[in-house]
Amino acid sequence: MSHSPVSKLAERKADPITSDLDGWKKVDGKPTMRTWIEYKSDAENLMAGWWEATPGTYHATYATWEYVHMIEGRITITPDGGDAYEVGPDDVFVIEAGFKGTWEITEKVLKHFVMKTG
Repeated sequence: MSHSPVSKLAERKADPITSDLDGWKKVDGKPTMRTWIEYKSDAENLMAGWWEATPGTYHATYATWEYVHMIEGRITITPDGGDAYEVGPDDVFVIEAGFKGTWEITEKVLKHFVMKTG
């Protein structure tokens, strides 16, 4: 095992990914995102880090499961054909693999995330 028994996630120390992530398409406004991947499991089926985004709307298609802890900002998440969910600071939620819908970012967002594939 290449990781220590405890991996503390740094305060956005990794080089950020500054392009829109796969499966995310701008549909309103000019939102931008940055993603810091601070941890990957040895099997690379689990990753954790930080995500930041500016106001605007994305249509997102999820290939993986995601756990989210919102630190700051506000988002209205609306599954295609479904009801809207509003999330903000201190909210914790899960997005299921296969999710398709919009993320309307109304206030600049910072979140912790954990994503699991396979």
